[in-house]
Amino acid sequence: MATTAATTHDSRVLPGIHTRLRRRGLLPSQHLVDSGYTSLIHLEQTARDRQVTVTGPLAGNPTRQHRRADGFARDDFHIDYDRQQVTCPQGQVSRGWHGPYSTSSPTAAPLIVAKFSKSQCQPCPARTQCTTSRENVRTEQQTPEWKIRYALRSGVEGTVNEFAHGHGMRRCRYRGQNKAHVQHVLTAIAVNIERLSGLPSAEGGPPPRQPTAFQTYLDQHKIPRITSWRTLGS
Repeated sequence: MATTAATTHDSRVLPGIHTRLRRRGLLPSQHLVDSGYTSLIHLEQTARDRQVTVTGPLAGNPTRQHRRADGFARDDFHIDYDRQQVTCPQGQVSRGWHGPYSTSSPTAAPLIVAKFSKSQCQPCPARTQCTTSRENVRTEQQTPEWKIRYALRSGVEGTVNEFAHGHGMRRCRYRGQNKAHVQHVLTAIAVNIERLSGLPSAEGGPPPRQPTAFQTYLDQHKIPRITSWRTLGS
């Protein structure tokens, strides 16, 4: 359970979540998130640094080529990060790689500049359709396999809805982020207890609890116990 200021963008929280999960040995190989947590920078960094595949919908492609359906889109370019090369739709391989450079946006990927030589681009018959772009993540989102995999996220969305509408988590009972975090944690505990209480009991019931040392002492000395105390087999 992580509690942040309301002005904190969701994408800034994801690295810290992965750090805490790794400390507890719970870091998943695949993490399903909503669109607030996705950005190209996090998809790339988590896959490289933590070997975690972040799956979630990305924002739409804002480029002119995509809006007008005219020319090469960013998904038409293949990027090989290991070799630091970009291959254009006409099969030309870049001859320069510079960066990454940081940007002012917290959700924007670092800027990487791949250069093609004039001898490659000027004689190209498709030069007017060309664009510099990134990887094909958005294309993958349209495949049935991706949609089936991401459908598991619905369980998480149901939990978020239960917190927000069933337990009033959009309003804090106390002032201050630390107190709000305590409310979040206690509510999460209550939700877990409520869900566990609704589970069917195991076949045969739980094993009997052993008496405490004090109860054993009373039994050994034939001292009667108060009926409200737990007994062996209760």
